[in-house]
Amino acid sequence: MDNRETYPRNAARTRWRTWVWMVLAALLVRLAVLAFLYPERLNPDRDHWRFAGEVGRVAQSLVEGHGFSNPLFGETGPTAMVPPVYPYLLAGVFKYFGVYSKASAIVMLSLGSLFSALTCIPVYHLARIGFGEHAARWAGWTWTLFPYAIYFSADFIWPTVLTTLLLSLLLLYALRLEDSGGAGQCFGFGALSGLAALADPIVLAVLPILAAWSYYRRWKRGRPWVFPASAMAAGFLLLIAPWFIRNLATFHTFIPVRDGLGMNLHVGNNGDSQHFAPPGHYPSDSAAELNEYVQLGELAYVERKREQAMAFILRHQAWFALMTLRRAVYFWTSFWSFDRGYLAQEPFDPPNIVLSISMDVLAFSGLGLAFRKGSVAAVPLALVLFFFPMAYYVTHGRDYYRRPIDPVFVMLAAYAVTEWRSQRAAAAAEAGTPTGEAGEASLEY
Repeated sequence: MDNRETYPRNAARTRWRTWVWMVLAALLVRLAVLAFLYPERLNPDRDHWRFAGEVGRVAQSLVEGHGFSNPLFGETGPTAMVPPVYPYLLAGVFKYFGVYSKASAIVMLSLGSLFSALTCIPVYHLARIGFGEHAARWAGWTWTLFPYAIYFSADFIWPTVLTTLLLSLLLLYALRLEDSGGAGQCFGFGALSGLAALADPIVLAVLPILAAWSYYRRWKRGRPWVFPASAMAAGFLLLIAPWFIRNLATFHTFIPVRDGLGMNLHVGNNGDSQHFAPPGHYPSDSAAELNEYVQLGELAYVERKREQAMAFILRHQAWFALMTLRRAVYFWTSFWSFDRGYLAQEPFDPPNIVLSISMDVLAFSGLGLAFRKGSVAAVPLALVLFFFPMAYYVTHGRDYYRRPIDPVFVMLAAYAVTEWRSQRAAAAAEAGTPTGEAGEASLEY
């Protein structure tokens, strides 16, 4: 057999085994942690609110035959407060394993662990395309053991972990569309984008920009782009159209995936700065707000909150500018305040600050190296980092809002570390370090 044919096959087989082991190891770690954490989701307080919040309430409504409704407490009617993918997934689990049951909690957290473990695959392949095999292995194994990826998948019943997987897959997809991809593949990208938007519309902060970048690259290379771009748009519209039609038929107005922007704008812009997401301003944690929500109805309530927030912002523009800066700092560093009262509510902030800033430094070092070396992944990853958090700067933040782009931080940090190791090994070789030491310094993991 021709060795030139055998080598690529062996290399592909080796890569396949590498990411399979990553996925298996990641899943085992997450399931082991899940075994200790799942009881937290079974707290019956406030009708099992800690199980899945609004998503759990809508899933319960679906199972009980009331439709996509009742996101809070009691019979409050149809809702567009949450996007549809995760509530329907949870409703399916509720149907077969019981509403707010121990079995349902374990199944949902196991699915979250699987989604997080599967994220190893796009992380590995994205890093390999952008930075090479060595960085890909570091990135994949780092994601396997990344604390945030483990904790939130094993303890958090919310769309975040699924969104992380979908956004990583779309990043990989977008990179491949730059060089190839006919109308069918572009249609698939659009359809997957629609699914991601219906899981969490925050992805729309970056997906149109990533698509535009891919088609701009195709245009620069003289490759056809108009028909593939149209196919992508068709795939996206095909996926989201049923939800838009449902909202139009139910609320008699156009709703872009979900309707909660005005409410979230008010939560972050009402003069209360004691916390990054101050309590007492949501219908879920305030009897007064819940009563107002019930009396006005969802759309009127959200519109009133938007009006109140905009009026406050216009009267307190300096405050809004300062809070926007504070929210940006919080997103990147996990720092909000060192006030004792605040830290009593958020005791894990100090270690989160250390980990977040460490990842920032490594990731931006990796991004700088990627631009200097002309990596094909540099611009797409930079676009994600720049555009993804913008909505959170003007509304409010939470610790899990950054999680969908954690794979980008992991890949760039892994690239920075591997480049530094390579540079040290090269410097040691030039300085005449004995072969054994230099070889040890350059070993892959």
